[in-house]
Amino acid sequence: MKKRIFYIFLLFAIIPTIAIAQEDRNSLPDLQTANADFFDPTRKDKPEQVYKFSAPWRFEVGYAQLNHRTQDTSAIYLHGLRIGATVDFVLPYNFSLQTGALATFTYGRNNQHWPSMTEESAQYNIMQHDVLQLQLSIPVRAYYNITLWKQLRMFFYAGPQLQIGLTNYDRIVDKNGYFLGSTFDENGQLINSPIAPNVVDWLKDNHLVPTVKDENGEDKIINQDQYVAHHLYRTNIQFGLGGGIEWDRYRLQAGYDFGLNNILRTPILPKQKMHEWGWMCTFSYQL
Repeated sequence: MKKRIFYIFLLFAIIPTIAIAQEDRNSLPDLQTANADFFDPTRKDKPEQVYKFSAPWRFEVGYAQLNHRTQDTSAIYLHGLRIGATVDFVLPYNFSLQTGALATFTYGRNNQHWPSMTEESAQYNIMQHDVLQLQLSIPVRAYYNITLWKQLRMFFYAGPQLQIGLTNYDRIVDKNGYFLGSTFDENGQLINSPIAPNVVDWLKDNHLVPTVKDENGEDKIINQDQYVAHHLYRTNIQFGLGGGIEWDRYRLQAGYDFGLNNILRTPILPKQKMHEWGWMCTFSYQL
């Protein structure tokens, strides 16, 4: 009798448990017929990612092209290497802020056309420039990132950049390596030149033409730093725009920097100004 009562009690205890388990099983979606939204990782009930501040460093290297622009004359183009380090301050909503220090080594040989500035002639004189330049750039850029696929991202940036001129050697030569065919006496005085006298005086004052003789009696080029000679201002403010792609730790970007202020300290022509613009294409690796 006691065994029957025990079995009846056990049966009544098991039946509700089986019913509850069956109900829970029926509440689960069928993997073959379930709505695709159930497996959508962008569902609203998915917990949002928590923002975490970070500031990774990057090593950057690439190509740079600079150009000096003045009114009434053709531009001078310089080509070279940009190398340095930057740091990215990661911000919420796919934004980041970048700064750092980048050195730019550039060289260029260009034929620049200048007006003759003589009353009897309206032709242009051609001056060949040999320019070797070293600059330090400090950018402050705002980045916006867009995820394309997995770790592949596209980004855009904008922001100012401070340029500090370290060296700028500018030598003017002609086809034979001398100053435009001009001749000078033993005291450095101009004898004959196709360039207007006031232009030549300016070039001599800024140490851009030969004014002394070497031991063989030939013209000696004085190749002086144009920052030291007070021909150019050392500081330059630019505003840059650009973008690129990024995969994991690797980044490829390109952009253009617009010069905002005048860098010519001693102009030849009235109200003459010079601006430095340039574009770059660099590769960087996150450390």
